Amino acid sequence: MSSSLPYVLILYYSRHGATRQMAEQIAAGVERVPGIDARLRCVPAVSATCEAVAPDIPAEGAIYATADDLRGCHGLALGSPTRFGNMAAPLKYFLDGTSELWMNGALIDKPATAFTSTSSLHGGQETTLVTMLMPLLHHGMVYAGLPYSETALFTTRSGGTPYGASHVAGSRSDRPLDDDERTLCQAQGQRLARLALALSAVHGGD
Repeated sequence: MSSSLPYVLILYYSRHGATRQMAEQIAAGVERVPGIDARLRCVPAVSATCEAVAPDIPAEGAIYATADDLRGCHGLALGSPTRFGNMAAPLKYFLDGTSELWMNGALIDKPATAFTSTSSLHGGQETTLVTMLMPLLHHGMVYAGLPYSETALFTTRSGGTPYGASHVAGSRSDRPLDDDERTLCQAQGQRLARLALALSAVHGGD
């Protein structure tokens, strides 16, 4: 990744690794667009135990995100497993701490999208994606889902929605992404990267 290029931030929380696999596929889609990089970042778990402290560097996957990662991005892909039809608490906790970015309008007019993983086919994928959309709209971002020009939306028998890419991880959270899910993740990354470059050009490379 070249530090001189604009980047799409792929920000996620993943407990069992399924959402991380999706994030990596979205990053691969971003990297297929010339002139822009993908930056993978995650958020630490939260705990009801007051003494619990996450390590400074996660044991696997991307490093933890900072507000500067968000401030400097040209596009944002937000990923979370579903928790009762909503985003997971660690990602919500991180977003709740972005008030300074909101007050300064740091994310206004930047494109954003969301992706999610569930254990079952009807485990709340679409409601989770819609709830993830809400803070993005409050930040003034431009939401980009998956258009039906992506034919895998018609053929998938697992994950995939017009609201964003999704994955069915199975009851043990060990089912790998299938071909349609990988295709849709990469298509989402490509679309977000193209929009990020286009909107950046409109706003003079901000």
